[in-house]
Amino acid sequence: MDILKRAGEIFKAEISAIEATGLALDERFEETVEKIAACSGRVVITGMGKSGIIGRKIAATLSSTGTPSFFLNPAEAVHGDLGMIDRKDIVLAISNSGKTEEVLRILSSIKQIGAKLIVITGNQQSPMAAAAETVLQLKVENEADSFGLIPTSSVAALLVLGDALALSVLERKGFQKKDYAFFHPGGELGRRLHLKVDEVMRSGKEMPVVKRGALLSQALEVISAGDLGMVVVVDPSGSLDGVLTDGDLRRFLLKNPSIENVRVDDLMTRNPKTIPAGSLTATAVNEMEKHEIMFLIVIDEKKKPVGVVHLHGVLGGKNIYK
Repeated sequence: MDILKRAGEIFKAEISAIEATGLALDERFEETVEKIAACSGRVVITGMGKSGIIGRKIAATLSSTGTPSFFLNPAEAVHGDLGMIDRKDIVLAISNSGKTEEVLRILSSIKQIGAKLIVITGNQQSPMAAAAETVLQLKVENEADSFGLIPTSSVAALLVLGDALALSVLERKGFQKKDYAFFHPGGELGRRLHLKVDEVMRSGKEMPVVKRGALLSQALEVISAGDLGMVVVVDPSGSLDGVLTDGDLRRFLLKNPSIENVRVDDLMTRNPKTIPAGSLTATAVNEMEKHEIMFLIVIDEKKKPVGVVHLHGVLGGKNIYK
């Protein structure tokens, strides 16, 4: 036996099943995404064996991306767990054969409850498919094992179909990076969004600042050194007077080649957006997205600037917090 050759054949078989299932997607997939995105209840995933294992993964992915979901073991559902299903829910039942006895036994009860039923199966003529409102097709010619019996290619195709479904739903619902962080407070991004702006802002000597009346050439040096693409402008008492961005400079230079004797007061934006010290970074991100800006000036109780918080510094990307 050529082990590497056989391994390659298995890869090809499973990839083929994934590709075929992807090509089989049609308006029924779109319909399923719309139903789940609009669901006011939860998505209940059910299935036995390997289908159940992948079903648990699909439920976990949906839940972690803003769609409440849980896995229901069909064998236990007939012993009381059907009470976990509500008429507002969507039940996603999985079976490659479409004939799994444990699942078939609960379908009539699901209909009596009033929940919507969507089925994922490789058998469009199966009893499960016949009972469903919508059917998603697994397109699998053969399993990858030499007997054609072990759930392999079908499981691979189901896994990717589940991911395609969950990710399409999150994009349809407008799920954002900050939303993902909210559901993952233990992760790095989630941790950063639960910090206070004071912990991530540029402050002290690292805050780019010039005084009112400073020459544009001076401001340009501070902007370049600060690596935030902006500079805070303060009055003689240290109170916030405005901000000047590299975008302001570029627009000015397009019309005025010389910056000699030009002062920041002539170009700066007065009354820039601010956020109080002690605010959560999640609040800062919401404000920046709301106003379509990249930074906020952090102010103290006397309305004096004490730092700058930048969107990239919170959500990742360019490493501006060194």
